[in-house]
Amino acid sequence: MSRGHGPGLARRFLAAQLLVVAVSLLAAVVVAVVAGPPIFHTHLVMAGRAEGSAELVHAEQAYREANLIVLGVALGTALVCALLVSAWCSRRIRRPLDRLSTAALGMASGRYGTRVPPLGAGAEVEAVAGAFNTMATRLERTEDTRRRMLSDLAHELRTPVSVLTVYLDALQDGVATWDQDTGELMAGQLRRLGRLVEDIHDVSRAQEGRMILDRAELAVDELFAEATEAHREAFAAKGVGLRIEVADVGTAEVDRQRIGQVLGNLLTNALRHTPPGGTVTLRATAHRPGRLALTVTDTGEGIAGEHLPQIFERFYRGDTARDRDHGGSGIGLAIARALVEAHGGTLTAASDGPGRGATFTADLPRHHRPLTGTPGGATTPLPDTPQGYIP
Repeated sequence: MSRGHGPGLARRFLAAQLLVVAVSLLAAVVVAVVAGPPIFHTHLVMAGRAEGSAELVHAEQAYREANLIVLGVALGTALVCALLVSAWCSRRIRRPLDRLSTAALGMASGRYGTRVPPLGAGAEVEAVAGAFNTMATRLERTEDTRRRMLSDLAHELRTPVSVLTVYLDALQDGVATWDQDTGELMAGQLRRLGRLVEDIHDVSRAQEGRMILDRAELAVDELFAEATEAHREAFAAKGVGLRIEVADVGTAEVDRQRIGQVLGNLLTNALRHTPPGGTVTLRATAHRPGRLALTVTDTGEGIAGEHLPQIFERFYRGDTARDRDHGGSGIGLAIARALVEAHGGTLTAASDGPGRGATFTADLPRHHRPLTGTPGGATTPLPDTPQGYIP
């Protein structure tokens, strides 16, 4: 059963104005009827008018009639003013609200490009309009990302599924025979599918706060050594230098596997976009008390300013420097950010523009502060994802 929307703004404004008028009139009547006549009578007697004289009676009668006339005129004027002010205020606010309502209906029907122009109805209404436009921008970006994600995911799944289907048909038709090469190829495609599914599952769990980390007090230089050792051959093969700069930062309470995965993804991403002869620097600094900054800086292709806010979105590719021709499906950075946030930190990117390199900074707390109600010592590691893997 539907409910009515209640009275409109004009009626509400009018009701408020009438309430003010009624209270004010009541106060004036009380003063004019209760307090006024005795005071007026006392002053007339003090002025020499005898009690019960005709002059005294006529003066008091004139006083009462004048009060009635004043109150009547004041009431009529107040009612007219209340009507005019209510109509003006309701009209001034109703038009912007109608625009907001129309824009909201447009958003509900899928027109995510809808925006509300400046309404000129006061700071409060402008704040609502600004919040609406911000929401609309984020919804439009989310919808674009969703469409792109579905398209890219379909593409990523199509290749291994097509390969498996072709080989399975060939085996069934007797065109191909099962041998070691066929087995390795099909196993590789299955692993590719499995890694893609696990990566999407990992980033979803981390972003939804459902990931439980196995934290331990670990030396930062040890974490760097493990990450660089896993990627040293790839850097050497491409001819890209890998530098490590570790100040005296000591230890941090982190999940070894997950931070290793973060560093691996960032190093692999930097290597992919750094040409031969370039350099990638892995650096750790204790820039603030209780905080640790892990940065990966490259001298590679760089990132255009308009793409920086979206590069951590799943399957995002802002330019040709980050497409399938360079490898990857656009989920590695999303995984890295989700894992850093699961540690209570932030992952940001900075670049001076195309051709000027990029810097990724993971700002982490040195020590973990458990949330209230979190079981102490409970650890449920997620399925292993190969270190440094970016699908």
